[in-house]
Amino acid sequence: MAVAGVSTSFLPRLYPYSPTPLFPAPTSSAPQRRRPPALPLSTTPRACAASPNSSSNFGGQASLMPPFSLTLDKGSRSKNPYRWQRVLLKVSGEALAGDHTENIDPKITMAIAREVASVTRLGVEVAIVVGGGNIFRGASWAGCGGLDRSSADYIGMLATVMNAIFLQATMESIGIPTRVQTAFRMSEVAEPYIRRRAIRHLEKGRVVIFAAGTGNPFFTTDTAAALRCAEINAEVVLKATNVDGVYDADPKCHANARLLDTVSYHEVTTRDLSVMDMTAITLCQENNIPGNGETISF
Repeated sequence: MAVAGVSTSFLPRLYPYSPTPLFPAPTSSAPQRRRPPALPLSTTPRACAASPNSSSNFGGQASLMPPFSLTLDKGSRSKNPYRWQRVLLKVSGEALAGDHTENIDPKITMAIAREVASVTRLGVEVAIVVGGGNIFRGASWAGCGGLDRSSADYIGMLATVMNAIFLQATMESIGIPTRVQTAFRMSEVAEPYIRRRAIRHLEKGRVVIFAAGTGNPFFTTDTAAALRCAEINAEVVLKATNVDGVYDADPKCHANARLLDTVSYHEVTTRDLSVMDMTAITLCQENNIPGNGETISF
């Protein structure tokens, strides 16, 4: 699903749940053993989430329409006071293009960089999977001019690397240490994807951008996001794209399409809702993303 017209201010801003200082003084040096019941994460206007079983909620995609704010509840499972210690953000290629006539809008990438910077300053570790649809979408080009699907998908993977390098340069221009890791070797421009190295980068406060999808044709970058999330033990996948939520039908084709507040994994599957592709949905469900029965209301 897609909606024309994209704002330049769309990425999550992470704030404390209650009006306390951003970095409150610890009340005790002893580690907290038990986690309090999770409070709902609120988004304006819409956000993305999943929960681990068929009766739990699965939300929509992060909106590109301002204002957009994301509130992290305080938790006790990590060294920072927020619900999640490590998150994976999926940024679609269309989001990078915005309304710009070129493939990438520098204002969009700078907005991403500033939002990610505000998150990392809170002590939250951020990994990013970037799409390539603003440059080349393999599934759309397969069969054109004799181009087979596998070759088209590899071209699409290269497009994600272009986006990743651009995003890395923008982030580093404002002082965010960033590493790009690709699913296949391109040693002149990026590191190869090595799980343990990626986790170490995150632990050191660096942002890691995963490019080239899964490295295999026939798999989307949504699937790559779910896969990398499980591999690096991130607690949630947040998707920033050019729609404002999950609809029961394509709003471009159906004027009466209804925006859903909550939806279960089972409903996503049986109704064939275009939240993410089914492989990505299944990976999230089977790997308990987000974990501990957490849900997000939006």
